[in-house]
Amino acid sequence: MGDLTPNGMNMGHMTASRRTVLAAASAALGTAAAPALARNATRGGGSSEIVMMDATDMSAAIHRRDLSSREVMTAHLAQIDRLNPRFNAIVSRVDGDALMQQAASMDEDAAKGRFHGPLHGFPHAVKDTAPVKGIASTQGSPILRNNIPSADSLVVSRMRNAGAIFIGKSNVPEFALGSHSYNPVFGTTHNAYAYGRSAGGSTGGGAVALALRMVPVADGSDFGGSLRNPPGWNNVFGLRPSFGRVPSVPNTDLFWQNFATSGPLGRTVADLAMLLSVQAGEDARSPFSIGDDPALIAGSLDRDWKGARIGWLGDLGGALPMEAGVMETCTKALRAFETAGMHVGEATLAEPASEMWRTAVALRHWSVGADLQAFYDDPAKRALMKPEAIWEVEGGMKLTGPQLAKASEGRTRIYNAFAAAFEKFDFLVLPSAQIFPFDASEHWPTEIAGKAMDSYHRWMEVTLPATMAGLPVLAVPAGFGGARKLPIGLQIIGRRQADLAVLQVGHAYEIASPWIATSLSSAL
Repeated sequence: MGDLTPNGMNMGHMTASRRTVLAAASAALGTAAAPALARNATRGGGSSEIVMMDATDMSAAIHRRDLSSREVMTAHLAQIDRLNPRFNAIVSRVDGDALMQQAASMDEDAAKGRFHGPLHGFPHAVKDTAPVKGIASTQGSPILRNNIPSADSLVVSRMRNAGAIFIGKSNVPEFALGSHSYNPVFGTTHNAYAYGRSAGGSTGGGAVALALRMVPVADGSDFGGSLRNPPGWNNVFGLRPSFGRVPSVPNTDLFWQNFATSGPLGRTVADLAMLLSVQAGEDARSPFSIGDDPALIAGSLDRDWKGARIGWLGDLGGALPMEAGVMETCTKALRAFETAGMHVGEATLAEPASEMWRTAVALRHWSVGADLQAFYDDPAKRALMKPEAIWEVEGGMKLTGPQLAKASEGRTRIYNAFAAAFEKFDFLVLPSAQIFPFDASEHWPTEIAGKAMDSYHRWMEVTLPATMAGLPVLAVPAGFGGARKLPIGLQIIGRRQADLAVLQVGHAYEIASPWIATSLSSAL
């Protein structure tokens, strides 16, 4: 574990994006005096006061011109230089001098009263599944090692227009397949709280960079838990939005590929909501995009939830194996809802877990297989694909029309099962994963609590029901448990398109859980 404590904690302080990639295949400015803020002064662990700021506070300070974009960039690049060589969260880094020039340009605009948006001057590492103009977008695959997009995807362009300065990419599993961020191009990303343990995936690099204060906020994408497991394993927040909240453009299939979605991560729910307000919004090129005003997301998250009903789904009636300590840690975390005046009760889903898994596997075979078919059809490229990617493609090739129709009917039953549960509860809650972070040298867990895992993603079965139902899900930290006191999270699932309500109840949970903000990685 190197210089980290056993739990790495200091108590003192395939996706839509994959499909998008494939489709897209300094001098002083004479500004106001410095604020009382300690600028780039460092704390005892070496992290500057700037990088320890919440993103919302940082944005406000930049807009007040109490803090310059150059100061923000300098602080974060220093943090990356200090921690990234070990944790390997950020890849394809952009030249530092070029980044400082961009930051200086942001300061020039600020001096003229021209602010680009909430992310003005923010250093940002885009998940390495989304195209960024001029920066390698590899998806962790040797096939795409030299892929340099000529244009941004929609979500990337929205972040750029809101003032983000792209410093590189965040690391992912190959083709974003699996919830462990390692690949043959860049190697393995390590957990922010337990070096040598998995960071989760596929947004593992983003979650670790966020937890270690290399970036103020992070973006990601989610099919089978990629915006949920990495936050849970790195003590940050992540949102899988309702499908259509963050449109996927460009996209080679606008109608059938409706499982994966882009979304935000933050160290607070308010930080996450600020980024979502940038990412979200209708786009005429996306037929299922949601037309709600994104500005509503950026407003106050305060709301009285007294009397709200929280349904605990747990291990789906014993159907899902859980590592010792996961259920104990998560059920203890439920007390925060009660502290906020809510009622917690046992909940169930009418659709059996075995049927939900069967549905999800078939539809994922078909979705992922369609994405990667062209690579598979080229023998030279197929030789560079990991076995799990080939398994997905070949599984999709075996599917028949009637089997897909049956799987779609199964997905309908999953949605209806959630709808029935929401007649009794306002929100439903599950663990964010079935195990704690595992040894980073493993490909994926082969068993949980003595039960064999029959695929590379079976251990993440707990995330797939909400994906199939297309519902908004907020991942929140649940605590540190198990024999090694490792991090785990909760999934807070809301009704159809109730993203704002999910953020608001997550904010209430956060207020009732002050330990989240003070439980920092000892690497800081």
